[in-house]
Amino acid sequence: MSDLDAVRHNFHPTLLREYDLRGIVGDTLTEADALALGRAFGTVARRKGHKAIAVGWDGRHSSPGLAGALADGLTSIGLDVLKIGRGPTPMLYFATHHLDVGGGIMVTGSHNPPDFNGFKLVLAEDSFFGTAIQELGRMAAEADFDLAEGESARGVIRDIAVFDDYVARMLQDFEPGRPLKVAWDAGNGAAGEVMVALTKQLPGEHILLFEEIDGDFPNHHPDPTVPENLKDLRRAVIEKGCDLGIGFDGDGDRIGVLDDQGEILWGDQIMLYLARAILVERPGAPIIADVKASQIFFDGIAEAGGEPVMCQTGHSLIKAKMKELSSPFAGEMSAHICFGDHYYGYDDALYAAVRVLNCLGAGAARLSEFRLSLPRVYNTPEIRFDCSEERKFEVVEEVRQRLAEAGADVIDIDGVRVSCPEGWWLLRASNTQAVLVARCEARKEEDLEVLLDMLRRQLKQSGVEMPE
Repeated sequence: MSDLDAVRHNFHPTLLREYDLRGIVGDTLTEADALALGRAFGTVARRKGHKAIAVGWDGRHSSPGLAGALADGLTSIGLDVLKIGRGPTPMLYFATHHLDVGGGIMVTGSHNPPDFNGFKLVLAEDSFFGTAIQELGRMAAEADFDLAEGESARGVIRDIAVFDDYVARMLQDFEPGRPLKVAWDAGNGAAGEVMVALTKQLPGEHILLFEEIDGDFPNHHPDPTVPENLKDLRRAVIEKGCDLGIGFDGDGDRIGVLDDQGEILWGDQIMLYLARAILVERPGAPIIADVKASQIFFDGIAEAGGEPVMCQTGHSLIKAKMKELSSPFAGEMSAHICFGDHYYGYDDALYAAVRVLNCLGAGAARLSEFRLSLPRVYNTPEIRFDCSEERKFEVVEEVRQRLAEAGADVIDIDGVRVSCPEGWWLLRASNTQAVLVARCEARKEEDLEVLLDMLRRQLKQSGVEMPE
């Protein structure tokens, strides 16, 4: 075996995703993958002149081992590794701004089941995604690595604590208002310890749920966008008479919010609530949301004096659009919420929680009053159904062409979003799975079925059956 053969590495084809690397530990993801990733990403970083990379990890049982192998790969290229320890993904993002590093890698399975894990990448304070991730696969397969020559040329590994600085940075933007009673649910995810430290320094009364980090997620799955996972938080809000409830996903970059009645504020509603306050100081600013967001959001931004911008779905794409437009605020329906206003422009659910508290504490209105003030619409949840990798984009393109020929009102920046008198419907191909994604929103309850029928007819013409 040649020296080149010894370092060549083929990633499992499902591991390299659009926005990150994600796989099943021991099956599609191993420590050998982490080592090869460190070598490939490290080579990219060195070729761009960077000298150090920050590494953090979540609370999954496999994360420390993967982080260790990743660090070995990075140091083999001659890069220093600053290990910031266990915590949420936004703490790693913070470290890339706070420390003298060229980028960072977070070992995290996000909100996936316990046997999953993966990596989120940042280079020069920008998300590393899309074709850049695919290029890492080529580099590993061809052993296109700039390996350090000799032990003395290897990088060094240092432990650097940023936990306290991260908490302090969030508190820096907290604005004291009327006292609030808040229920918090970390879902045993990586945000738990930061949540404890943060709430100790916030005024008001705080009820904490499942703050212990546990990679088995013994209480409920750590995904606050799924109502089933908010039952414990809702019970606490109702029984304790809280002003609101706040939940986090497995790695702390997505937020869930319940109002004082225990009702869910969906991602676009949270964004509108926060954006209104920002637009008081930044009138006319571009405010970004993805194509899955309600028309209520885009209309609400315009009414508040902002410039509504519709963007492709994907937190990495959202962050890139923010930089392009110098936007102070952006987010996704999935509740990745990014503040450029007074912050760094990345998705941080803990920081978003602080800003929600600022808005609520500044006025007398309850959060349920905001929710009930919004125009009533009738919508489906996100509908996901199987469609092969080879076919999913073809189906969307076929639908787009038929709609164009029919003269329909279509936005096609990410799939097709079709507006009509009854409301709107969306069809797009997932960037991370072999599925099509659909959503409908009607102004009247009886019109929701009309929109669904439009969607079904289009899919049927392409030979696809959408589940009832």
